[in-house]
Amino acid sequence: MLSRRVVVTGMAGFSPIGNDWEQIRASLLAKKSGIRYLPEWEKYNGLLTRLGGPVQDFNLPAHYTRKNTRSMGRVSLLATRATELALIDAGLLGDPVISGGRTGVAYGSSVGSTPAIADFGKMLLNHDIGNLNATTYLKMMGHTSVANVALFFQVRGRVIPSVSACTSGSMGIGYAYEAIKFGLQDVMLAGGGEELCPTEAATFDALYATSTRNHEPNLTPRPFDRDRDGLVIGEGSCTLILEELSRAQARGARIYAELTGFATNADGSHITQPNADTMQVVMRLALQDAAIAPADIAYISAHGTATEQGDIAESHATAAVFGDKTPISSLKSYTGHTLGACGALEAMTTIQMMREGWFHPTLNLDNLDSRCAELDYLTGDGRNISAEHVMSNNFAFGGVNTSLVFRRWES
Repeated sequence: MLSRRVVVTGMAGFSPIGNDWEQIRASLLAKKSGIRYLPEWEKYNGLLTRLGGPVQDFNLPAHYTRKNTRSMGRVSLLATRATELALIDAGLLGDPVISGGRTGVAYGSSVGSTPAIADFGKMLLNHDIGNLNATTYLKMMGHTSVANVALFFQVRGRVIPSVSACTSGSMGIGYAYEAIKFGLQDVMLAGGGEELCPTEAATFDALYATSTRNHEPNLTPRPFDRDRDGLVIGEGSCTLILEELSRAQARGARIYAELTGFATNADGSHITQPNADTMQVVMRLALQDAAIAPADIAYISAHGTATEQGDIAESHATAAVFGDKTPISSLKSYTGHTLGACGALEAMTTIQMMREGWFHPTLNLDNLDSRCAELDYLTGDGRNISAEHVMSNNFAFGGVNTSLVFRRWES
């Protein structure tokens, strides 16, 4: 079977701690959280959490007109603008390859744009179509981000919706990798996004899984910490441009990293409870795909949501594969859980840290939960590490697990 090498030639994203790598890096170095108290959520009776990680200063340039954004809610706007900036970063914006049939899009979010969903809900409750129009469904549909990205850039290759909750972004990257690796496409626009919505906070509220430190936003979430009280919902988007290696080299592209391994599997046991056994399997499968041993991984980007069951299961699965010597930390301690965006944002951050040789700590990890496995948790000021290979893991509702392996690129 044909197997080609896949590299990352462009990256861009929006997050609660910055809207480009320079801003994100500065927040990581300063140990600055993006979590905020949201007074506008006080109106929701019964909602316990008032915390979120919103994207700040998200502005669109003038060429985002009413005509070409009328089918987009906020999640699609975040996804499309991140993709545009990633294409600029890769030197491919406007390149004929984008609309030539050999470029595809693999992108996802947990849901579509929730205000549009609410409009349909009002119709069912009030027996009146109200403000529904021709674009309401296009904003609501589960594949709204991938469809709008493809339309905006006139992509004519494969469209792969990766709508799998917390693995949407990493699943998009993984499926894009496979499309190039096996010769189906030459370039892929890959990633995920999510818009901040109180309905998503309410979902985890109902499971008693959200943090209620409403007046201490800088002290939560606390992945792997004994004093954690749950996750915080965030928003964002991130796009990686993946490209077949020889094509990227032929055009003189800057290469950030090589994507060498991807795996995904299902727990097959419970819709919301994490399974340490299948988590362990997905990591081993990604290592197998990358043709490396566990000892070759110099750093692990944890899913690290700061939920009790998730932290415990993930830590024991990681220890079963890597022992206690591989450094690990969670970006969600800064951004909150950005759901569909997290896998892509964490992949981008992990690649950039690998290039620079410094890896961020987990915020608020002051006292390790004794029920978590012994791992090399990065705390304090982070750590300088010379890394050849890194891994980024995500685990989602529905029992969906993903693992990505990246290799440092020496130009």
